[in-house]
Amino acid sequence: MKRLRFAILGTGFWSHYQLAAWRELKEVECVALYNRTRAKAEALGREFGITAIYDDPAELLKQEKIDFVDIITDVDRHAKLTRLAASHGAAVICQKPMAATRREAEAMVSFCQTRRAPLLIHENFRWQAPLRALAAKLERNAIGRPFRARIDFISGFPVFDNQPFLAGLEQFIITDVGSHTLDVARFLFGEAKSVYCRTQRVHKTIKGEDVATIIMEMRNGMHVTVNMAYAGNALERDAFPETLVFVEGETGSVELSPGCVLRTTTRRGTRLRTVTPPHYDWADPRYAVVHSSIVPCNANLLAALQGRGRAETTGDDNLQTVRLVFGAYESAKRGKPVLLS
Repeated sequence: MKRLRFAILGTGFWSHYQLAAWRELKEVECVALYNRTRAKAEALGREFGITAIYDDPAELLKQEKIDFVDIITDVDRHAKLTRLAASHGAAVICQKPMAATRREAEAMVSFCQTRRAPLLIHENFRWQAPLRALAAKLERNAIGRPFRARIDFISGFPVFDNQPFLAGLEQFIITDVGSHTLDVARFLFGEAKSVYCRTQRVHKTIKGEDVATIIMEMRNGMHVTVNMAYAGNALERDAFPETLVFVEGETGSVELSPGCVLRTTTRRGTRLRTVTPPHYDWADPRYAVVHSSIVPCNANLLAALQGRGRAETTGDDNLQTVRLVFGAYESAKRGKPVLLS
């Protein structure tokens, strides 16, 4: 199988873990780094032994022979860099959220389709080992037909300390966390036909919302609630960065609870299973369940680029998550449910 060469565009907080995860895979090699602040790219290059460093993405694409780019910049630059890479014949992997607006995301997908450049979205939450185990339970019909579910990502973790740019976002938790949790809802339960959302801002020093409650009616008839908060809560046990899920079915229930514990309850009783995520030395212990999910996500995207399978999170697929995100903001603004096309 051909060894694919790629470049990372954007060398901020997440790039260290993204690059370390790529190195867990064979048949792929990062050959160049770009960052508009060159010193940041140079620092990452020294750490990983990458010598081709650029502060101009166009020059990188002109000089380097690459198969794809991995875009890890702030969201406002995703569209421009996607168009630039696709224009140079490179496939694109883009971090979530895909774009700053629904229209911009749709234009990115259309542009890449016109250029016949694959556009894939790095959406790793659905690849967390506990969530895959829960999905397998539902696939096996362990609790009968699901009819209601709740997804929670609620934490007092000081997220603004290591990602201070988040405090300046006009739209925060739904784009940042909701892009993940709404995608998890789609992964587990299919597409939504309507969304209702209410938001709050508890931190007074940030611009965007840090609390959101979203209720969706799914096309299969389920009702799914997604709760998310970075509100500085005093929690007895902060499950960060775990995504917690409770699903009710016609013959039982399944719960993903703190500590990656999967509880399946039927009339025969309750069975417990702890789903331990894979361990990687480079992962931050505080983010372990999330960081470990980068590897299978990258493996899925790489296999698709090599023609060995289908990527779960293509640009076209992720548009459904983008539409949910901005449908939630529209609902919060209007104060009533929004129907999704």
